[in-house]
Amino acid sequence: MNCIIIDDESTARAIVTQLCSKIPELDIIEEFDNAIEAIKFLNQQDVDVIFLDIHMPGFSGIDLVQTLKNPPKIVLTTSDTDFAIAAYEYESIVDYLVKPITIERFEKSIQKVKNSLSKKVKNSETTDQNSGIEEDLYINIDRRLIKLKFDEILVVEAQGDYIEVKTEKENYRVHTTLKKIMGKLPEHIFFHIHRSYIINFTKIIDIEDNSVLIEKNVIPISRSNRPELMRRLNLL
Repeated sequence: MNCIIIDDESTARAIVTQLCSKIPELDIIEEFDNAIEAIKFLNQQDVDVIFLDIHMPGFSGIDLVQTLKNPPKIVLTTSDTDFAIAAYEYESIVDYLVKPITIERFEKSIQKVKNSLSKKVKNSETTDQNSGIEEDLYINIDRRLIKLKFDEILVVEAQGDYIEVKTEKENYRVHTTLKKIMGKLPEHIFFHIHRSYIINFTKIIDIEDNSVLIEKNVIPISRSNRPELMRRLNLL
């Protein structure tokens, strides 16, 4: 398993390095004394696990976790127990090690990482087996079932007891709810950007202030959904 160590204290990095050396499966490929340089590295290089300190000047470990779009598995290493419960709200964080770290506790943490990576592989295999099965959606219009490919859908807007499905060629008014149609749409393509709108994420042309442009449709961004929108963007 390829891993990196992020900690602003050189002594702390040396201790984690020594612990890693006792685990044959671990291969340390880089160390960082700040989160910003680590993010630049992670944008170019895939790793299996990060050993991450929480308290670092300027940009904390939690800031890093929130910034990464597809974070690897993360083991937090810290002297502070106050963040333990909050840390597990992040799916990528598999363990929380409080310094000083014993080898016995470290080995248990590595086992958690292995289990989590194994589960990820199984889920990925299941997804691959099921991928491509659903590429379209049928909507009921005047007792006719009309097939729409996901790629054709630009925006879905709530209008009272109805929704309007907007495509490049035509708009369709359907008696249903945003919640129900969102359950039918693939989450990696569609995003519930506002309480009244779902957008096709791949169709965004421009983002300005608190709105996005899709074709000629200007769609508002809710304040609560803006952080998730920014995380999903492939920012340069």
